[in-house]
Amino acid sequence: MTLEKLTLPTHGDPRGNLTAIEIKDYVDWPVARVYYVTDTVLPRGGHSVRGEKKIYVVMQGSCKGRFHDGKEWTEFDLKGPSDAVKMEGLYFREFTDFTPGTVLMAISSVNYDKDLYIYDFDQFLKEANDQV
Repeated sequence: MTLEKLTLPTHGDPRGNLTAIEIKDYVDWPVARVYYVTDTVLPRGGHSVRGEKKIYVVMQGSCKGRFHDGKEWTEFDLKGPSDAVKMEGLYFREFTDFTPGTVLMAISSVNYDKDLYIYDFDQFLKEANDQV
């Protein structure tokens, strides 16, 4: 299992900022889906996804990300455009405290499949601890 905060290279000049994500520099798995959330005023996440590997990127604004590995929570303060979290393994995740204008992007190894999702925290704990 991997949970790692990343700092993406951001280059600025008088025109603005450019942040590049060279996928090969961060993961060795194929990308199946990219999505992002905007205009977020309530918490997001509150689930785990079986078999998923993911990078969360705060493209703009800020939020808090909390990740549970079956034993404990790890929390990150994330600020765009350079903060990201690489997550490989079964983690329950929650995102809160979005500032206005925050854009949170996810780069996932799996396509959406509702049957892979675990929304019940107790079920997540059972499955996470059965993997050990």
